[in-house]
Amino acid sequence: MHCPFCRNPDSRVIDSRTADDGSTIRRRRECPVCQRRFTTLESASLNVTKRSGAAEPFSRAKVLVGVRKACQGRPVSEDDLALLAQRVEESIRARGSAEIDAHEVGMAILGPLRELDEVAYLRFASVYQSFDSLEDFQAAIAVLRAERDASEHPTTAEEAAP
Repeated sequence: MHCPFCRNPDSRVIDSRTADDGSTIRRRRECPVCQRRFTTLESASLNVTKRSGAAEPFSRAKVLVGVRKACQGRPVSEDDLALLAQRVEESIRARGSAEIDAHEVGMAILGPLRELDEVAYLRFASVYQSFDSLEDFQAAIAVLRAERDASEHPTTAEEAAP
C-alpha cells in the first residue's frame, strides 16, 4: 500500500477492524518514512455479469432502485428496503463466487421481497420473470396463497392421525 503523502511503497498496519456490515475491513496504517497515518478500506470485489456479457461491480444501490419501484405506494420503509438490499448482498456473497450472473441477483431478491410485501413481490416478479398473461399472475398468486395457507395451518403427524 503506497503512502498517500510521500508515495513510499510500504506501510505498517496499526489497527484492523470490520466496518459497515462486516463486508469491509478498515485498516489504520502508518508510513515508516514520513510517520503519517492514513486509513484504508478493503472489501472483496463482486462482479455481476449482465445478459450482454458485460461485467460491472455489484451495487446495492441498483438493487434498491429496482425494489423501490416495486414497492411504490406500499407500506414499506426505506429501512426495510435497506435491510432487504443487505440481505440480498449477504446471500450473494455467501455463495463464495467473485462473479455472479444478473439473473441470480434477481432470484436472490425474490425471496426476501416476498417476505417483505406480497404485492411488491408480484410486481417485481411480473417484470423480472416476464409474465405474459393473466394466467402467469394467477399461477404466482396461487403459489403465494398455498404457501401462506401452509404456514398458517401447518399439519403435523399428530393432527393427521385418527
